[in-house]
Amino acid sequence: MAGPVSSGAGEVTAPSPGAPADGASGDVPEGAAAVGPVSSGEACDGAAAVGPAPSGDGAVGVPGEAGRPAARPGDVAREALRSAREEADARPGRAGTPARRAPSPAPRVPRTTRGDRAADTRTTRGDRAADTRTTRGDRAADTRAREVRSALADAFRLPGTADGPERDPGPGTGAAPTPAAPRDTAPRSMAAPARDGELRRTFPAFPPRTPDTPRFAETWWGDEWVTALEDGALDAARLARGRAYAEEGHVDAITVTPGLVLAYVRGSRPRPYRVQVRLRTFGDAEWERFLDAAAERPGHIAALLDKEMPQSLADCGVPLLPGPGDLAPRCSCPDSGHPCKHAAALCYQTARLLDADPFVLLLLRGRGEREVIDALSRLSAARTARAAQGREPEPLPGVRAAEAVARSGLPPLPAPLPPPPHPEQPPVYPASPGGPDPFALDQLATDAAARAHALLTTGRDPVARLTLWQDAVRLAAARPGSGLTAATRALYSSLARAAGRTPADLARAVAAWRQGGRRGLDVLDEPWDPPAGRFDRARPLLLAADLPAFRPWRNHLTHPGGHVQLRLGRDHLWYAYESEPGHDDWWPRGTPDPDPVGALTGLDTLGDL
Repeated sequence: MAGPVSSGAGEVTAPSPGAPADGASGDVPEGAAAVGPVSSGEACDGAAAVGPAPSGDGAVGVPGEAGRPAARPGDVAREALRSAREEADARPGRAGTPARRAPSPAPRVPRTTRGDRAADTRTTRGDRAADTRTTRGDRAADTRAREVRSALADAFRLPGTADGPERDPGPGTGAAPTPAAPRDTAPRSMAAPARDGELRRTFPAFPPRTPDTPRFAETWWGDEWVTALEDGALDAARLARGRAYAEEGHVDAITVTPGLVLAYVRGSRPRPYRVQVRLRTFGDAEWERFLDAAAERPGHIAALLDKEMPQSLADCGVPLLPGPGDLAPRCSCPDSGHPCKHAAALCYQTARLLDADPFVLLLLRGRGEREVIDALSRLSAARTARAAQGREPEPLPGVRAAEAVARSGLPPLPAPLPPPPHPEQPPVYPASPGGPDPFALDQLATDAAARAHALLTTGRDPVARLTLWQDAVRLAAARPGSGLTAATRALYSSLARAAGRTPADLARAVAAWRQGGRRGLDVLDEPWDPPAGRFDRARPLLLAADLPAFRPWRNHLTHPGGHVQLRLGRDHLWYAYESEPGHDDWWPRGTPDPDPVGALTGLDTLGDL
């Protein structure tokens, strides 16, 4: 009977003495119960193995026919399986399995049968296949994990390689790894002018602007862009903060490609956010309609070359400008607003780009400036060639000589408009330090209006061929009021000084001008000898009117009391004058009249005559 067998996992006692044993063949029947400890997964061919014999020269088993202890096949299979597992576990490089210590030397196993050898071979092959499948599964899991990490790392990476820190491509990609920037290091700017081309343009950052400007865009198409942004926004507060960011210069250099606007925007954190705004590009059919509409009118091409966007071109049936909801912003910040303040700031700065160059809008729609201009040139040339083929050559410009000679005269002028009833008042001129006198400006403007009205109504300029003194008197007489008042003293002083007279002389001359105009001024200044006739008949007429006899002197008739005088002008009119008695200080009074008695009518001193 076999004693207890130790296998390192516990101790198991041998079966009871009454248990039968097959001593005829020395084999354990298939499916019979085994004695001894059995490790998990260490059964072979469905037969339970018996625990190994203790180390020694002999093995414990069922005695054979010769009385010598024979090795049972189950023990041999179990030992082979255990050796294969320990060898597989100790093999280096197996993923996820630590290497085990080498087992103690196995006892010498006698030669087995062919069936036992086949069982050992199958067991070893199964273990190797399991190891191979485990290694392949681990490698596939590692590969999938690296792919997931790479996808998550580049999920929001903007196009281009110069717009941020380099990343490690990871093992197995075939590319040499480059060191990544530290997490607290701000990314580089989007500005990369060396990479610009027909379909990529980089614009430097705009300087800060004053926030009190009512309109952010200066052109109508820039306003339409801002309107599309604001009408499609869900939060006005985010728009206001985004506008403040744009005005304060938080938006870095802007890169524009077909359908995409890219930039870094500095927020409240040190590290800026990567922002993009997408806009749908045109298809070939939409571009064909747009180019046909632009080439149809030459003014459209000229306006585009002058960096202008005609409104008729933008409304040609192709939605050139975005509408509400057409702008698709996206930002790397955690804000889920639509748009967030960083994307709103980029949209506001893009409106300033459109103000400066409307070709940025065409680039967003899919085509660059050179491509659009070349297409418009070809279409315009083709339209001109087709139009030239269908019409006759135009005649040379000019007028035939026969037609020019045959003309008898020019067509009559249209009827003039009716003149205004009187000259209007000039505007009020404000006083400014170091500027002209507003009173003098008002005087000149009033005089110009009066002269224009007189020339329009009479066809004559009242100032023509006037002397300096006469023109000064005329200017002073045009001012309302009489005498040297406070309002006219400065004007009279300047005019009298310019003419070499005194203000009193100018005031007397103004009264004569108001009495009879230029003729009345001549009567005041120039005494003359009238011929016989009208002057001689004046004295009998005065006597017939119960007036005393006036003293004649040249063209003057003076009252004996010395306070009334009549002067005959060269226009054969009598002009009345008054003076203080005993003083030779005569001032024009009344209205000129062909009758000397009529000239005296209306004088205040007529009752004293």
